[in-house]
Amino acid sequence: MTDTATSPDSRPRAFRHARGKRPQFYDTPGLDEAMGMIMVLASELCVIRDRLDSAERVARAHGIDLAAGIETLQLDQAALEEREARRQDFLQRLYYLQLKDADEAAQAQTTAAQTAEGFRRTIAEIAEQ
Repeated sequence: MTDTATSPDSRPRAFRHARGKRPQFYDTPGLDEAMGMIMVLASELCVIRDRLDSAERVARAHGIDLAAGIETLQLDQAALEEREARRQDFLQRLYYLQLKDADEAAQAQTTAAQTAEGFRRTIAEIAEQ
């Protein structure tokens, strides 16, 4: 039997944005976004701690001194690149709301420019008649 499932790391990621206005819980500007970032960090930390605990338990069960191995580990270029890709994915999730806001602002600016240009074209067409 062959495993046809792809690993989560090899699948392309599609970022979807919720439409509409986000609820605000705090009066201070930016506090909702900061809280969102803190929650992302907290969830990442929990996952990392669970994975480290699992690795330590597996290593101990096999008589491996994991701490000493980590201290002497030398990473190759492929491992460094994999870590960097994982780091960038994490930062993408951490700054999700700020990136979404920037994207929406850029789209609004483009739409405004297109609307202004369309208005000028219409006025020019009317003036020619």
